[in-house]
Amino acid sequence: MGDASKAWDGELVRRWLDSRLKAARLDQAAADKRGYAAQDDFDKAAAEEWVCRTLQTAALGDDQAAFAGQLKALLARDEYPITGIYDDRRFDRNVRANLRKIAKMTKANDGFANTLRYQG
Repeated sequence: MGDASKAWDGELVRRWLDSRLKAARLDQAAADKRGYAAQDDFDKAAAEEWVCRTLQTAALGDDQAAFAGQLKALLARDEYPITGIYDDRRFDRNVRANLRKIAKMTKANDGFANTLRYQG
């Protein structure tokens, strides 16, 4: 179990979002170079980039409850319109997966210190 007394760190969340945004862009570029066989990887990276950019522009990282509310509102959407992807359903599925992952991290207030490119 996580330490319940650990305070929410908005700066750490913003740094994590920024590092994930950069990693997603690198993953998109690598998938784009591999061509047709890597379209799924491209859509997955594009979904992560969209999620991180959307959460960064919302500027709600300083308040855990507001950040969790933003995640809940994004999960409630039916679709996530974007251009330049290969498969809309696959993109939407990957967006939801990323949002659920970040929602779990937000609830537990854990995992934002891991700024490595490959999260595992």
